[in-house]
Amino acid sequence: MMSETVKGHGNCLCGAVSFTVGDISKNMGACHCDTCRKWGGGPFLAVECGTDVTFGGEDNISVFNSSEWAQRGFCKQCGTHLFYRLLESQEYILPAGLFADDEQFQLDHQVFIDQKPSNYCFSNDTKNMTGAEVFAMYAPPAE
Repeated sequence: MMSETVKGHGNCLCGAVSFTVGDISKNMGACHCDTCRKWGGGPFLAVECGTDVTFGGEDNISVFNSSEWAQRGFCKQCGTHLFYRLLESQEYILPAGLFADDEQFQLDHQVFIDQKPSNYCFSNDTKNMTGAEVFAMYAPPAE
């Protein structure tokens, strides 16, 4: 569940893709999973945006199915990482740095903390979850 929410907008590096979001959580999280670190070269600093996300320049978006439950979107022109989207709920998680006002976000949680390498550390006091805890909380139920 999202806490206090705000509205926001932003765009990719080249401007070919823009977006508006109706409900952005002010809580920013860091994902340390192997996939996120491989995708962006470091932890994925992101905010939960729910389903109220509208994109401009959609023909410039390419989508990669990165797991059985999620997709990652990026700009075809400049390669900017645009979103992580849960397939079942269609909820978007967007990189915090894409927003015009990214200083509104507060780092308050870290996920896949058990996969975080020892070569970096955040000083914020955060709630930390292991990969198993994340899967237990968010993974679709087994059939």
